[in-house]
Amino acid sequence: MTLIGVNMRHDLPKRKHPRLRDYDYSQNGYYHITVCTQNNSPILSRIAVGRGLAPADATANIELTAIGNIVEEQLLDLPNRFHNISIDKYVIMPTHIHVIIAISGDAAGASPRPTLMDAVRVLKSMSTRLCNQHDNLKGRKIWQTSFYDEVIQNEEAYKYIWQYIDSNPTLWDKDKYNRKE
Repeated sequence: MTLIGVNMRHDLPKRKHPRLRDYDYSQNGYYHITVCTQNNSPILSRIAVGRGLAPADATANIELTAIGNIVEEQLLDLPNRFHNISIDKYVIMPTHIHVIIAISGDAAGASPRPTLMDAVRVLKSMSTRLCNQHDNLKGRKIWQTSFYDEVIQNEEAYKYIWQYIDSNPTLWDKDKYNRKE
């Protein structure tokens, strides 16, 4: 786009490619993904954080919204769509989801073999379509364009991410995307 003789494309920040170069995201392994809602809108759940007797004993109650329920259904349906994928752990926060996805075995004759990106694409597209049908809307974006991923390298990293997902709701009060009412 040109505006008054200035090429606007040169003024835009260069977007960093979020995936590892030359990594085969269809190979067996464990992956931690984070998918954020469009504009970090708190549309997936509500979280009430309570305190136990000791300061470290925070508890959280997650109440999924109608959109959050649809997202959960589509997330849990991924192993039916991709037989080489399983969902090991997840949490649905108001503005994002964290998931540990395992890819294992073969792809039951699929060619080419489905990738992590294929699974996330299906999750995002199916949940968006069903949410928009549910709310009788057309063209609403539910998700940000991309997603964050981390290849889980070893058991120690796996346990750390598992704990992070478990504790994420109790930290919601401190989250930068928590829009206090």
